[in-house]
Amino acid sequence: MTTIRRFCCDDLLRFASVNLDHLTETFNMSFYMTYLARWPDYFHVAEGPGKRIMGYIMGKVEGQGESWHGHVTAVTVAPEYRRQQVAKKLMNLLEENSDKIDKAYFVDLFVRASNTPAIKMYEKLGYVIYRRVLRYYSGEEDALDMRKALSRDVEKKSVIPLKRPITPEELEYD
Repeated sequence: MTTIRRFCCDDLLRFASVNLDHLTETFNMSFYMTYLARWPDYFHVAEGPGKRIMGYIMGKVEGQGESWHGHVTAVTVAPEYRRQQVAKKLMNLLEENSDKIDKAYFVDLFVRASNTPAIKMYEKLGYVIYRRVLRYYSGEEDALDMRKALSRDVEKKSVIPLKRPITPEELEYD
């Protein structure tokens, strides 16, 4: 049985085992606390039997005008709980909050260009590759910016792919 609930401060001391995957970005405590304080509706944990943390999702809502969107900052599932739809449940919750509560146009995320399993999972969830960001990870590996249009983007303009890659300096930050 999986329970999805809001992430809380105590979870910061219990989720290290989920972050051990080499493809998972690990941030400092103040980064996690900022998300917890500013976007609590976008920070959830999946708990299994014995209150074991199976995975988590951390995100935010940002942008202006037609660029108003939900953003997946991190989603990760412990290896022993993969292929059990945990990530899908967490993603669905973030998408629903972005769509129904914050009325965003789309949800986006960045994924390592070499992380084929994650890319395939996101494509199954309806995400498309919007653009490539050159040397996004540690100045070495490219990222794929993937997007999924939400109900407010009736014409699906937010997911029309860019024709050229961009550099991290060209990214729009709010």
